[in-house]
Amino acid sequence: MPEPAQAAPPPVTVDDVDQAVRLAVETLREAPPQAWDGKAGSLEWDCWETVEHLSDDLFAYAAQLGPRTPPMDGEVPFVWESRRPGGPKNAIHADRAAGPAGLLQVLEASGALLVAMVRTTPPEIRAHHGFGAADPEGFAAMGVVETLVHTHDLAEGLGLTWKPPAGLCERVLARLFPEAPRTPDPWLALLWATGRAELPGRPRLTTWRWYGEPRG
Repeated sequence: MPEPAQAAPPPVTVDDVDQAVRLAVETLREAPPQAWDGKAGSLEWDCWETVEHLSDDLFAYAAQLGPRTPPMDGEVPFVWESRRPGGPKNAIHADRAAGPAGLLQVLEASGALLVAMVRTTPPEIRAHHGFGAADPEGFAAMGVVETLVHTHDLAEGLGLTWKPPAGLCERVLARLFPEAPRTPDPWLALLWATGRAELPGRPRLTTWRWYGEPRG
């Protein structure tokens, strides 16, 4: 007798975005002030730049849904620029005079913008992304993935512990990484899918992408 098929995880919701950002900010508040200039895990950016990059991701996903007719052929044309050679190209930069507390306010505010846009954008709307034109759920899932994996990078650099809820990881894996293996540890599977870990029998990825298009 065949085993019953596994039920698909529920969709990614605006509450998932809110939870991911809230948990990230709570974790990052524990970082020692002197640690923010160190590298963020395996990234070439320091921890301060990485939070700016994450904030910029959340802002950009919100902005992409903002026009009455969202663009389908490119990004909303903000100016993205790096503050140093090799640094992330952002539209969002935090005032360093505000210190780590101000930096995390920028992250929290950018997350709130994405929450608001996903909450108020009709589900049939589509907008451009390089990994596939996405609906509001897709942009919510992208925001969650960016938050979870970059907080992983930051936790490595800042000496913090970070393991997000399994259900959150399951939902974004199902939405954006349809070919990722289903494992007992969906957080490890998400790290594998984003090139940050190995799985048994599966080496660490050197290139990866997600699939933003709605399915089904």
